[in-house]
Amino acid sequence: MNVFRSLTGIYAQVIDDQAGHTLVSASTLDKDLRDKIKGLKKSEQAKLIGRTIAERALSKGIEMVVFDRGGYRYIGRVKALADGAREGGLRF
Repeated sequence: MNVFRSLTGIYAQVIDDQAGHTLVSASTLDKDLRDKIKGLKKSEQAKLIGRTIAERALSKGIEMVVFDRGGYRYIGRVKALADGAREGGLRF
């Protein structure tokens, strides 16, 4: 699971490194999540994205991933996303 963080949003992808394909993704730009995200703090948005990526991964049969924080420190929104993914059922 790869994480990208910008000033305004956070993005997560579960990638098959062998094939080089994205299996599932979730971000603050998803049309399905825009209404849920509106009005939340950035860390709360990240936690929701983490739960969503976990739901989508589990629906594809993916239970365990390697967490790639992309060089970002494991604090704030990156930690909130990881916590949300763990709460959603992903293991890493």
